[in-house]
Amino acid sequence: MLLDIGNITGDHMRKIVQLKIVRLILRCFFSIFYQKKYLVGKYFDQKSMGWLWAWRGLHGRIWGENRNVPWPVHPRTIVQGANNITFPQDSFHIFQVPGCYWQAFDAKITVGTNCHVAPNVGIVTTNHDIHNPALHVPGKDITIQDNCWIGMNSVILSGVVLGENTIVAAGAVVTKSFPEGHCVIGGVPAKVIKQIEAE
Repeated sequence: MLLDIGNITGDHMRKIVQLKIVRLILRCFFSIFYQKKYLVGKYFDQKSMGWLWAWRGLHGRIWGENRNVPWPVHPRTIVQGANNITFPQDSFHIFQVPGCYWQAFDAKITVGTNCHVAPNVGIVTTNHDIHNPALHVPGKDITIQDNCWIGMNSVILSGVVLGENTIVAAGAVVTKSFPEGHCVIGGVPAKVIKQIEAE
């Protein structure tokens, strides 16, 4: 059905224009602190949550742990090696939960679409050397494919690949890959505890 422009009232059109102006002002202001490419997408253009998250993240961006992160991050979450982390703009919410630790020092973290991360999750590409904890071993990439859900207090370690539609149970420590996906994994170390049947 086509929209009949003639049926839009003057008040409605005025509200649309005002909303666009407000978003333009917000984008200009927050681009002082964040890269503009991270101030777009559904959380900024269709909803207002993105602007609230941008405001809340200013403390960490200016004074806190996340000074080098070019997108808004929850003030109680730490992101290290932001230049090695890629994610779709509409998955921006994964950085808005408290207590998470994203560490991508010398390897990449790639996150797919429609993924969810619960509080207190650690995603770590580089570990300490077991012979000398003052040193680090070389990092390995972590890939989290589409439609994954990482449960509270779980840890994803170096080199892990999670295939599509993988659910990581709360408290799990994931030390190996599950590239086939469509499963629930849990435990220490994590193993498959349930297969997810396709609908």
